[in-house]
Amino acid sequence: MNTQTALTHALTALHPTHITLDNESHMHAGYFDGKESHFKLIIVSDEFVGKRLASRHQLVYGLVNPYLTTQGGTVHALAIHAYTPDEWASLSSAPNSPNCAGQNK
Repeated sequence: MNTQTALTHALTALHPTHITLDNESHMHAGYFDGKESHFKLIIVSDEFVGKRLASRHQLVYGLVNPYLTTQGGTVHALAIHAYTPDEWASLSSAPNSPNCAGQNK
């Protein structure tokens, strides 16, 4: 199972009504074909209702922790955009990811 699939599977514990997990590794320095190190997550769940942003991120990190490089995994960066269904309904899209500081050096 590749990293992207494993992350998505782990996040099903939050019963998301919407989930998008984009592998953005190609936008970062040191990229090689097939690398799975930088991801952008958009996740919408009722589990986030009444929770502050930090608590939402903690829920996500608690599920994906085994895949992070600090735990021996391959994920170096995870941009988390965690919304309640009402918040997501009022948005047109999630923010764009920033450029990598190490790219094009």
